[in-house]
Amino acid sequence: MNHQIGKLYGIGVGPGDPDLLTLKAVKVLQQVSVVFTAASSKNDYSLALEIARPHIPKDARVHPLAFPMTQDVAAKQEAWAANAAIVADILKQGHDAAFLTLGDSLTFSTFGYLLRQIKDRYPQVAVETVPGITSYQASAAALNMPLVEGEESLLVLSGAQGGDRLREQHHKPDNVVFMKAYRNVPSICEALDEAGMLSHAAGVVSCSLPGEELIRDVSTLLRREPNYWTLIIAKKSNSNGTQEG
Repeated sequence: MNHQIGKLYGIGVGPGDPDLLTLKAVKVLQQVSVVFTAASSKNDYSLALEIARPHIPKDARVHPLAFPMTQDVAAKQEAWAANAAIVADILKQGHDAAFLTLGDSLTFSTFGYLLRQIKDRYPQVAVETVPGITSYQASAAALNMPLVEGEESLLVLSGAQGGDRLREQHHKPDNVVFMKAYRNVPSICEALDEAGMLSHAAGVVSCSLPGEELIRDVSTLLRREPNYWTLIIAKKSNSNGTQEG
């Protein structure tokens, strides 16, 4: 991979199991010389890096990029612009690089923000996005629970607003996913109950990570300590008869 200006790859590493990286993702990781990771401004830890590490050559340079956990839009914009400048500087040195993100590279992903900055500020940079398996796809597979069928609709929501986003829907979806339900499980369960979907809901905690749990009765989550990596799938009707214990 030799370019006058290096190429940037956005790589979705999947939900947790290193075996769930795509063949394309593994191939790219074995060829790039720099790997960027999104990290907190407080430390350099990256779960995406730990997932991908078995596929990254020892001589590859790992470069954490700090993304502040804040609701301050100006602060986030400043961080995205600064990180885009760091990435562009390394690419201009002729290095091909990969940016790692959990799940899919463009679904609730930090890479989406970086991609927008790169395209706006450095249009000469070539970017290739490598899709990854999402946590809700992997969760449905773990539960043996069809995610969406026929002419059904599927709504994918962040759990950050609890059940309010579902309540806002004038036409309730046939299937809904709440990602990172965390402390908002009570609100989500309440909204699902109002929509008649709670009895047809299931969940996964820490999908494809060590300690993964399959939750057949979502209401039991109300009596547990909140877990950040809690995902809930709910349906209008019971089409999860293929679930196995």
